[in-house]
Amino acid sequence: MASVKVPEQKVILCGEFGVGKSSLFRRYATNSFVTATDRQSTLGLDHYDKEYKVGGKEIRLWDTGGMERVASITSSYYKFAEAAILVFSLDNPASFHVLSQHLLDIVTYAENAKIFLCGNKADLEGQTPQVNESDMENFCEQCHNLISATYKTSCKTGQGVEEMFADIAHHLVQSNRSRLELQAMDTESFKIMPPDEATEPTCLC
Repeated sequence: MASVKVPEQKVILCGEFGVGKSSLFRRYATNSFVTATDRQSTLGLDHYDKEYKVGGKEIRLWDTGGMERVASITSSYYKFAEAAILVFSLDNPASFHVLSQHLLDIVTYAENAKIFLCGNKADLEGQTPQVNESDMENFCEQCHNLISATYKTSCKTGQGVEEMFADIAHHLVQSNRSRLELQAMDTESFKIMPPDEATEPTCLC
């Protein structure tokens, strides 16, 4: 019997350099954390994937090893994304205040993507300066209901990481349930593409 090709649900992570985008995926996929001093450039070399179940369906999450940072394929990073996670650091207000530009890129190049907000480095929460709940709520209001859900995570401790990815998968499964049932598919695949944080561009997610 010929195998059935599983359609991918593409999930991307967007945000400034150093907020923990690749570390978020690494924590989720391998339950590991690499400190900034130990991290080396792995552009195009890293590859992680993980399978889990949502509503009885097999979900696969994997990344591109930072290849979306290559200028010639930057636009393809956003193309066909069904979800985008805006990531900022809770102890870095500057990384929060520039999210509007990343949001603009998402609605421009991935107009149908569901958008989620993630405040990372929760283990540093309480230090100043910091982004608080009120700031996050105000941002969501200014986005005119474009944000589907908000999360707080810590790559270092693992706080909230598993829960965030599972919840986002549930959002996508629910939003695509009718289409999936029509296609009579037994499995779903989610493709997560975090940028490689060892290289620092100024504008790319």
